[in-house]
Amino acid sequence: MATHKVEYVVMVLMCMAVVGALITTAEVDCGQVVSFIAPCINYLMNGGAVPGECCNGVKKVVLLAQTTADKQTACNCLKAQAAAISTFKNANAEALPAKCGVNLPYKISSSTNCNNIKF
Repeated sequence: MATHKVEYVVMVLMCMAVVGALITTAEVDCGQVVSFIAPCINYLMNGGAVPGECCNGVKKVVLLAQTTADKQTACNCLKAQAAAISTFKNANAEALPAKCGVNLPYKISSSTNCNNIKF
């Protein structure tokens, strides 16, 4: 009988470890990316000073997208947003990561090929 209790405890602990790993694995979705980048919209259209909230959002996108798949998803979300904004300025978007002190492995542009991201 004691052997069954030990097996049960080991099984429960293994399940908890698997569930814990799944919970901590972040997957990027477009809703998150768009909400993080929303404070940047005025800068992306008009230039000028980059708001602190914008840089915080860009940094969150970089931190959130760690896998190749997540980076490609974030890239595709940003690409779609760039295409949706008629007054979007590519030069402002290209300057944004450097102004925020982060490195993006892709350009924020409606013409970026996000499938080329292989990190």
